[in-house]
Amino acid sequence: MKRPFLLFFILTLLLILFEIARVYFIMPFPGSQLGLDGTSAQASLGQVELAYWLHTNGVWLRVLGLLLLAYPAFLVISKPRQTWQRYVAGLLLIVYGGVLYMVNQEMMADHMFLQPRHKQVVPLSQNKISLDKLVLGFAADGQATAYPIQLIGYHHQVRDTVGGQSVMVTYCTVCRTGRVFSPVAAGKTDEFRLVGMDHFNAMFEDKNTGSWWRQATGEAIAGPLRGQTLPELSARQMTLREWAAEHPNTRVLQADTTFATEFSQMKNYERGLSKGKLTRRDSVSWQPKSWVIGVETGNHTKAFDWNQLQEKRIMSDAVGSEPVLVALSSDNVSFGVWSRRIHSRLLTFHYVAGQLIDLETRSQWTWRGRSVSGPLAGTQLTAVPNAYQEFWHSWHSFHPDTEI
Repeated sequence: MKRPFLLFFILTLLLILFEIARVYFIMPFPGSQLGLDGTSAQASLGQVELAYWLHTNGVWLRVLGLLLLAYPAFLVISKPRQTWQRYVAGLLLIVYGGVLYMVNQEMMADHMFLQPRHKQVVPLSQNKISLDKLVLGFAADGQATAYPIQLIGYHHQVRDTVGGQSVMVTYCTVCRTGRVFSPVAAGKTDEFRLVGMDHFNAMFEDKNTGSWWRQATGEAIAGPLRGQTLPELSARQMTLREWAAEHPNTRVLQADTTFATEFSQMKNYERGLSKGKLTRRDSVSWQPKSWVIGVETGNHTKAFDWNQLQEKRIMSDAVGSEPVLVALSSDNVSFGVWSRRIHSRLLTFHYVAGQLIDLETRSQWTWRGRSVSGPLAGTQLTAVPNAYQEFWHSWHSFHPDTEI
């Protein structure tokens, strides 16, 4: 072998690049993710497939590379033609070892964002979470639970049982997407770990098949279950105060003191005051990090501008064939989306002098979609289940045909 050092150098460099590539395509490094310009998430599937191939074939690729490296490494270290080659080779091996450790121990998503070690879900009477904190609320079979965004935003997912039903409560701070899923993949209850990001959205890997699932849609985008979706469960975002007013017997997820520092770093996020490049809020409408309310009915989607909602308090429109009312609470952060149909009657709502009135019967309503006076007193509008607050870039990326 005439040039063992050159071969050693090339093989070591390839091993280093391989380890970097394994994490580069699924973490928010410069140029690694697409989507902040609002382009379709389909554009990034090629690099996700490449990342998945590197991930699933990582062991044998690494072993093959090390076997190929062994002989030139022996020639360079034991019989170097020049002393400097031995030192450079040793340095390269140290660099490779450092990269190997960093990628597999420090930079993997599930090593950066950990699950609760001491999970506490307590009755409201024992709650220590401020009532003004935003929560993702879920109720089933007479039991309700509130999950503070400050907590699940760090954990990214929390497993729980509500009303006897196993649930997977998820949140992605970079997309501002909160979703609750039934953790059932291919007909079996499964475990999931945070594996990285796709299009700036959290991505989970199931334990049974190793498929990768997109958090914003619950769709498997790589692996044996590609194309399948996790069953989504309807959840609502509001302050704990408003959630507790609707569900006075609610339970509340408490902070695991193990992660006090991480939770402290999240305290400004929920109100849009984060300074982080990926988690900050654009105050101007229809910018990548602007807030929208995304609503989905059937095959139709529409995005409603959060700034306009705060100004008008309500927005009456239609998503596909479904007439909807988007209403904001007086706290300026809790919201609800309701169908404007009452049996065969279609209602038209106006917000006048601090009161929400329908023009057809002049009944008065709350932002919760309940009539409190007039001919329709006691009537409750039907909630639209798929309604979310998220960043505009996220909604547009995963719903490229959305109306606005």
